[in-house]
Amino acid sequence: MPETPEESAVESYNEIFIKGIDETRPPKIQKEPYIDLFFKLSRKAPPAWCSDFNDALARHPSSPKVKPEEGLYIDTWVRKPEEISTHLELLKRNVRDCNQRYTEKLRMNRENAARTADELKHGLGEQGRLNRIIAELDFKPLPAEELHS
Repeated sequence: MPETPEESAVESYNEIFIKGIDETRPPKIQKEPYIDLFFKLSRKAPPAWCSDFNDALARHPSSPKVKPEEGLYIDTWVRKPEEISTHLELLKRNVRDCNQRYTEKLRMNRENAARTADELKHGLGEQGRLNRIIAELDFKPLPAEELHS
């Protein structure tokens, strides 16, 4: 059974962490009452990790996001410079929690794939039932007198 990119990444998965500010987009005081922040992640996050992170913080007022197609930065904002440290701690906790959920999902996917492969091998589950039905089909031609009825 071919592995998905996420399944093949299971073995090489290293936890993601916030490693700093994006040097190309440093925080600046804007005319508007907020400061844009772009935190750099330690490595490219898989799209499923990004979606999970985004979903977890969707209701947060600053709605921190990681673009799944990029997977390298957390885009967020605060109103005052004094809020940056507290906001970073919130993001770090959410990154840690997202790592734990992602690792657990990968583990569960591996176990489910192994269980499904085992069921197919032993003829269990829906595929096994289908295999038995197909094996029992009768393909003998009908006698001539039954062809016209």
